[in-house]
Amino acid sequence: MAALSIQERKRLRQIGHALNPVVMLGGQGLTENVIEETNRALNDHELIKVKIVAEDREARAALIAEIAQVTGSEIVQTIGKIVLLYKKAPKQNAKLSNLVRHAHLSN
Repeated sequence: MAALSIQERKRLRQIGHALNPVVMLGGQGLTENVIEETNRALNDHELIKVKIVAEDREARAALIAEIAQVTGSEIVQTIGKIVLLYKKAPKQNAKLSNLVRHAHLSN
């Protein structure tokens, strides 16, 4: 996946600001269910927030890198325990995509 431009990253952060986390990564770590749910959410919404409940900063950073790599998504932003992930959907769903919904709101 090509790296996001500064403008794209800025736009995605603006959209992501209003989003709530849709996936929570808890004490179990990166399980198959978490990966499935993250992939489903990325396919539906394209831009999602994931909350990682790991206290150790290094462990959190490793989990963030791993979830992005496993799902093939791009890390847009990380603030504390929240990471904003982006992955272009193969077929965009206008009703579910946060990018499409935000485009309609900002016009």
